Amino acid sequence: MGTELWVGTHKGFFALRREASGGWRIDRTAFLGVPVSMVLHDGRSKRGFAALDHGHFGVKLHYSDDGGRSWEEGVAPAYPPKPDDVEDIDPMRHEPIPWDLKLIWSMEAGTDEQPGRLWCGTMPGGLFRSDDNGESWELVRSLWDHPKRREWFGGGADYPGVHSIVVNPAKPERIGIGISCGGFWVSEDGGGTWDCRADGMWAAYMPPGEARNPNLQDPHRVVQCRERPDVLWAQHHNGIFRSEDGAGSWSEITGVSPSSFGFAVAVHPHDPDTTWFVPAVKDEVRIPVDGKVVVTRTRDGGRSFEALRNGLPQEHAYDLVFRHGLDITPDGESLAFGSTSGSLWISEDQGDRWETVSRHLPPVLCVRFVETG
Repeated sequence: MGTELWVGTHKGFFALRREASGGWRIDRTAFLGVPVSMVLHDGRSKRGFAALDHGHFGVKLHYSDDGGRSWEEGVAPAYPPKPDDVEDIDPMRHEPIPWDLKLIWSMEAGTDEQPGRLWCGTMPGGLFRSDDNGESWELVRSLWDHPKRREWFGGGADYPGVHSIVVNPAKPERIGIGISCGGFWVSEDGGGTWDCRADGMWAAYMPPGEARNPNLQDPHRVVQCRERPDVLWAQHHNGIFRSEDGAGSWSEITGVSPSSFGFAVAVHPHDPDTTWFVPAVKDEVRIPVDGKVVVTRTRDGGRSFEALRNGLPQEHAYDLVFRHGLDITPDGESLAFGSTSGSLWISEDQGDRWETVSRHLPPVLCVRFVETG
């Protein structure tokens, strides 16, 4: 069994392997010149996926059955035709929301009890399910047809999007999804019915009367602890939030230095109190605070934080880390993150020290550790 790092960038896919000497190097590439918005390796079937955004030519989904060494085009999720009598208008842009695939923004596998099940989150706000290892996809109509979906709007994009999917390993039918901007939704029955659970979050970008509306929140990324799945962390547009009751309620984490704004978050798979973030200056600026790249870490559930800098650039560094640009290994020891400036860093000791793997990649859209062999 070995560990690889799969990286999706604005101009291709890169697979990195750890060398015998201990360092990391790029082992192979694919789809050079094409944005790769999401990658997934399903440890159950050993099938890998790469979502491609061809822009004018549409979204494609490729799969690999040999660890990402060769790829074939598969079936991408597809929205049904929009009925003539359905009016679907974006509440902010006041323009029709298209019923066609604009972006694959998230992919997750089901549990071992659900062989073949995969989940795919898309823009404009759709969730798709596959029960045959991605050979076919079905839009989760219970969510798409929910009347509250008409309130969702794009957070930094033209349309709302499903960017986070968490599957409860102890309760396989419990699915949570994060939406920008549409809050955090939970299904207890495998996607049959849904509840918006974002109580406690607040949105400074909304009028005062709507600031705490759960359905209008902008969680940038939501993750859960694998061994304590009722504990969830959210890097929200307005800061950091934590839930200890399966998203029944959320508490804001304050006093985080140098910033509580960002996009990425990773939680230790065994310790729900240990979590990492990559902070930035919010809104119009969106660069590291003072031009210094740091990773913040809490080991006590957010009561205190430390800024990890060893091995990271501390002068005139303007790297921003997207929602899926940070990942952690299943044992909780190694982390990796990549930036919009094409830099990639890996730590083998929970962030105490960082190794620069590359400074010259295209802008990084997602990173994922993959167990091979």
